[in-house]
Amino acid sequence: MPSPTNDEITAKWKNEPAPLLPMLHAFHNRDGFLSEDSIRSVSDALKIPIAELWGTVTFYHHFSREAPGKSAPRVCTGNVCCLNGGRELYESMKAEGATEMPCAGRCDDMVPVIIDDKAWVGLEKDSLEHRATPLPVENPGNIEECVFSQIREPGRATLEGYRNTGGYSGLEKAIRESTPEQVVQIITDSKLAGRGGAGFPTGIKWKAVAEAPGDPKCIVCNADEGEPGCFKDRTLMDHDPFAVIEGMTLAAFATGAPLGFIYLRYEYPETEAILENAIADAIAGGLLGENILGSGFTFHLYVRRGAGAYICGEEGSLLNSLEGKHPFPRNKPPFPVTHGFNDKPTAVNNVETLASVPHIVAKGADWYQSLGLGDHAGTKVISLSGDVQRPGNYEVPFGLPLQTLLHEWAGGPREGRTIQAVTMAGLSGGFLAGKDLEVTLDDPCIRPRGSFLGAGGIMVFDDSRDMVAAAHDAMAFFAHESCGKCFPCRIGTQRITERLNGSTPPLGYPEWLAEIEDIGSTMKSTSACGLGMAAPHVTESLLRYFPEQVEAHVAGAK
Repeated sequence: MPSPTNDEITAKWKNEPAPLLPMLHAFHNRDGFLSEDSIRSVSDALKIPIAELWGTVTFYHHFSREAPGKSAPRVCTGNVCCLNGGRELYESMKAEGATEMPCAGRCDDMVPVIIDDKAWVGLEKDSLEHRATPLPVENPGNIEECVFSQIREPGRATLEGYRNTGGYSGLEKAIRESTPEQVVQIITDSKLAGRGGAGFPTGIKWKAVAEAPGDPKCIVCNADEGEPGCFKDRTLMDHDPFAVIEGMTLAAFATGAPLGFIYLRYEYPETEAILENAIADAIAGGLLGENILGSGFTFHLYVRRGAGAYICGEEGSLLNSLEGKHPFPRNKPPFPVTHGFNDKPTAVNNVETLASVPHIVAKGADWYQSLGLGDHAGTKVISLSGDVQRPGNYEVPFGLPLQTLLHEWAGGPREGRTIQAVTMAGLSGGFLAGKDLEVTLDDPCIRPRGSFLGAGGIMVFDDSRDMVAAAHDAMAFFAHESCGKCFPCRIGTQRITERLNGSTPPLGYPEWLAEIEDIGSTMKSTSACGLGMAAPHVTESLLRYFPEQVEAHVAGAK
């Protein structure tokens, strides 16, 4: 079959909702890269000035602009992979045109290499394997789960298997027995909060969208899981895609939204096909699209694949990316609940949040609250990686001791080693070490230690690791991923990275310390979004727990 022409590609996509990204991907898939001719065709079709479009295209990491483009390997040199041979693998593949990519969300199955639209894993270039996403770790604590309760059942990723294991009972119950307001109330009473990092109460968000003037309202699933050390959303989408779709459909019913998008990170190419097939099956089964379950309720859902930009995990950047704008964070207020996609009321929820909803609607708010320990409500999926014997995804009750997860569930560190530190919230929460490793997994316990649980990524560093080097790699990631919109983040992350690698003029320890503290304070106070506000947690916690290592680093840099 001949390749589609430029006119055919632009004609296919320009009348679709949120057309820019799929149109760019169509050209990228056809040619392997985005030529000037292709970019000009997109500019003409969508009436985007060529200079503006060029700035947007070049912002994304994975849109190649020359051959060999997509066919050249992209090798993960993220923080966990570099502990396990990622840098060496990249060096061995440079002769093949390999480029580096930040954490690719496969910290449980390393080292990922993306070639065209397929992800491979392995430590040697000649023995890379294509493997399916691992299932969650088998419930080691024998606790009642929510999002993982049925995910290990054979066939769960198919519509028939999903329905045979209780799927869509929540949607049927909501449509036949409840009003939208009652669904919002169930979610509010459950105390479900955002599982992508911010922790905003889901029911309050949905109520605000439902009551906001303006149509069409929109539901957006933030599947741009870019935080290093986080890989839970990929597991949910690959092995339980209908739970995410049902959760979005319930959100649409509750808020009155006829339109939805799953914004999927680029580094999950196989997941895109899984979601597209699941959406088609749900439509064919009368569970999505027009007149769902004969109720007159309509909800249309689309997948939009990103192109590689950590900042697009921030909801304002994500919405700008969907709309075809330069994906800078938005100033707030206004908030997406009133001015979201195309300035209409929009609920932006994380994959894990949405996958929790069908279980809660089917089983009740009290059931979900009871899953937590003590006064805590519900569960959280933790992506555990690094120097631990059994890395993987664990669904834990809020309030579980971190030590229980690390040593009883995950088997502790490698033989002969001890745990020196862990990161929280992927990298954004910085490090915990020493006595603070005795925390329980809930924000009321973690935040007084200067950190937070966030999206639930925990990287483990044993006593063989150089923590200054670990902090440098974390800050280098933030410097690479800063969108550049605000100078405190753009300059601050770069300056701290330089101070951690000793590449700037030598300073005495007091001067070095004062400068780091001043930069961090400025970033936290004046950055435009969470990236710049969170990055200083890395150096603050490094100084809190490892002052001797820092002082030795500064002395060695003189």
